[in-house]
Amino acid sequence: MTERKPRKDAARNRAAVLAAADTLFTRCESPADVTMADIATAAGVGKGTLFRAFGDRTGLIRALYEARLEPVREAVEEGPPPLGPATPPLQRVPALLDALLCFKLDNRHLALALEGNGSDSPYRAEHYERWHTLLYVMLEQIPGLTGSAFTAHALLASVRADLVEHLAGQGRIPREELREQLASFTAKVLGARPCGG
Repeated sequence: MTERKPRKDAARNRAAVLAAADTLFTRCESPADVTMADIATAAGVGKGTLFRAFGDRTGLIRALYEARLEPVREAVEEGPPPLGPATPPLQRVPALLDALLCFKLDNRHLALALEGNGSDSPYRAEHYERWHTLLYVMLEQIPGLTGSAFTAHALLASVRADLVEHLAGQGRIPREELREQLASFTAKVLGARPCGG
């Protein structure tokens, strides 16, 4: 029996769907305004193609979000300082939070759609668990810091998409000012330890 080869246009369709979805989510007032039919039409594919490839709207959003997040993940897992694994925790924790904040600022439409879709808790999302585990491991290495699991959650809360949108939406707080405020907050959290550091 011969192996069934994937359709030649599957990769092209996937790329077209992700590009169309990204454009539509960027332009819409609310991610909820974009339907699978809208995306299929913009991508020039049938709705069945979308459902076969991504399962549902949330699966499509997740795939697009993960594709955008991949460079950050690679930098954290294999890159040089300050994000890479050879960086001491006191420098790496603020760098990671800054990278996540910048990602959320650049991809607010996707982050809001994924975190606010209502179908599941954002705290159970694969990317959230990944960042929480990484932060927890780094925080455990900082002498005198206690409550690493809670602290990791609290630090991640500062870069949640809904908070980022509330603070930065409609130009309320400029990007660089928001980054400075996050860096200052993170330094206070990491510096508020009984032992000197």
